Amino acid sequence: MTSDRKKQLASLDKLLTIMDELREKCPWDQKQTFESLRHLTIEETYELGDAILDKNLEEIKGELGDLLLHIIFYSKIASETHDFDISDVAEAISKKLVFRHPHVYGDVSVADEEAVKKNWEKLKLKEGKKSVFEGVPKSLPALVKASRIQDKAAGVGFDWKDIKDVKTKLDEELDELQSEVMLGSFDRQEAEFGDVLFSMINYARFLGINAEDALERTNKKFLKRFRFMENEVHSKGKSIDELSLEEMEALWQQSKITD
Repeated sequence: MTSDRKKQLASLDKLLTIMDELREKCPWDQKQTFESLRHLTIEETYELGDAILDKNLEEIKGELGDLLLHIIFYSKIASETHDFDISDVAEAISKKLVFRHPHVYGDVSVADEEAVKKNWEKLKLKEGKKSVFEGVPKSLPALVKASRIQDKAAGVGFDWKDIKDVKTKLDEELDELQSEVMLGSFDRQEAEFGDVLFSMINYARFLGINAEDALERTNKKFLKRFRFMENEVHSKGKSIDELSLEEMEALWQQSKITD
């Protein structure tokens, strides 16, 4: 065993000990349940996502620690009812990884990353799953869910062969949306708009772009530019809503210099 591995195991052991002590002695930690921790875990996951998009390694390290704590916390709670503990969690994921990587731990040959992904989905069906979509959480945000649905379908071969066909489909959906806009039916407009979004996400997948990350980066860019505008206005003792649209546009163009 290398010194690095010993250090890693010692740190994990320390965290496990701290969790035992908190569960025994801290009133707040004693009261926590799976249900009470759930929303906190979701929040921590989004905070990690923000840190990754910001490329802030210190923040990433901290947020990973928060998520690791949650994994250990859930496992500790389960161990108190003799359902499972952290060793069961680690053993289960280890077995899953070995089974789903026969090209590493078996005699299966794969040509590239795409072959690995397709084989992964096929192996999941062999585990007893009735649908390739069983691993897609119902509560995922719609944009992320659409991306995962497309990945899953592609993993078993249901996919476009050429990106040109994907672009053609996107153009077709945009035309259908425009037709419904002209006709004025809100329900049909909403349905066609959903089709456009789904096709856009699919096009992004073929371009190698993560649609969720791309949209979030644009959100951050917009917020940064708008805050620049607000700060400029506030420095002159005014409020943003006092400006005309033309004045706002001029400040908006200035804000792009800071990108």
